[in-house]
Amino acid sequence: MVKLNRIYTRTGDDGSTGLVDGSRRSKADPRLHAVGTVDETNAAIGLARLSAPPEIGQALARIQNDLFDLGADLATPGAIEGALRIVPAQVSRLEAEIDEATAAMAPLTSFILPAGTPCATALHLARTICRRAERDAVAAVETGDALSTPALQYINRLSDLLFVLARRANAADGDILWEPGANR
Repeated sequence: MVKLNRIYTRTGDDGSTGLVDGSRRSKADPRLHAVGTVDETNAAIGLARLSAPPEIGQALARIQNDLFDLGADLATPGAIEGALRIVPAQVSRLEAEIDEATAAMAPLTSFILPAGTPCATALHLARTICRRAERDAVAAVETGDALSTPALQYINRLSDLLFVLARRANAADGDILWEPGANR
């Protein structure tokens, strides 16, 4: 008998999905919205990597791996021994990268448009999706789910890092500045 490698399990046909602890939740559950939006953020970062210079691409590759950790963290309710979690060191690393990138750039004097190079534009898209992931995670907390503090901090810092990486990707040509309606 030949064993098939199938991607589908049929266990979600009832509109539910399994969490790390074996419990099942509706696919419309706020926790699962956050998991899905983190996955969407990861895909957008993958798109940005297609046109990223090496120093940005290396950071994005590491972040993509971190986002799998984050997805696992968000999909793990309660305290489970040995569960994969975002740890404070991952948050600290993002903060250090934000500080390093910001120090090398001119200060902002205006809002900037989410535009520029293909890499910068894709990073801005990833940033906005990441912000939605943060809102989804906060919604899960507000409906009673306990999510780890480092996971919430990571999502918040990641959107900031994606912003400064987008600025870095536009460094050669400069930021695309917002022109208020009265100035156009």
